[in-house]
Amino acid sequence: MRIAISHQSEYTYDRDGGTTVQALRLSPPRHAGQSIEHWRISAPGIETAARYTDAFGNVVHLIASNGEAGPLRVAAEGVVHTTDTAGIVGLTDEAASPAVYLRETRLTKPSAAIAALAQSVHVHSHGVTDEMNTLHGLMATLHAQVAYEISSTHAATSAAEAFAGKRGVCQDHAHIFLSAARQLGIPSRYVTGYLLTDGADAEAAHHAWAEALVPHLGWVGFDPANKTCPTERYIRLAVGLDAAIAAPIRGVRRGPGAETLVVTVAVRQAGEQAPQQ
Repeated sequence: MRIAISHQSEYTYDRDGGTTVQALRLSPPRHAGQSIEHWRISAPGIETAARYTDAFGNVVHLIASNGEAGPLRVAAEGVVHTTDTAGIVGLTDEAASPAVYLRETRLTKPSAAIAALAQSVHVHSHGVTDEMNTLHGLMATLHAQVAYEISSTHAATSAAEAFAGKRGVCQDHAHIFLSAARQLGIPSRYVTGYLLTDGADAEAAHHAWAEALVPHLGWVGFDPANKTCPTERYIRLAVGLDAAIAAPIRGVRRGPGAETLVVTVAVRQAGEQAPQQ
């Protein structure tokens, strides 16, 4: 599938002055189910930005700006080709050891209820964990028990808080999944990206899910919010231990005044590329 993506973040400050430093994880990776036709990032200072690959394999651009209160715009757009691999990403190239993906964070620290959830879906075969059946069971159980409800949680809501409230958005579903899977000793990571849906708004188009490391398959995606493994409608952008670490844009500002952020995301199926003459 050929998918066109436009992702714009606009920051406005109510007072002049200040310094902003931002790390941009806005470069979709290439893998078996995803290739990049073209991609462009525009932002103040992007031409001279420091560029590096972090421990999780994400390409990062580090930008800094000093400016007025007027809008600071960061945009990424391009066309990505996807194929349905039944959620299987395979082994990916990153410096981090698989053991890193067992680490708890504040957002994924398990509660007693999440630990009990993990044990309830744990499938054994000859005394060994059956990862695929366990993970599919976890995805289905989370989808059934945690309602998708916009504005019921916020960026700082933890997996334990969302599971206790039995409602949340895709970020919360992914965090709970990670928390439970790691309890069972299955390395798992947070994925931020895009989802092509009919008539989707920015809330739905900018999506998140989880990936778990499965023996003999590598990384496999699971989306509890939609009770499915990612298809050709999913575009992977960045990965990390949780939403904060995998955020497409993460930064700090020093200076006076309040900040207002407006994010616009559009994802649509693009027509077939015209043949070369």
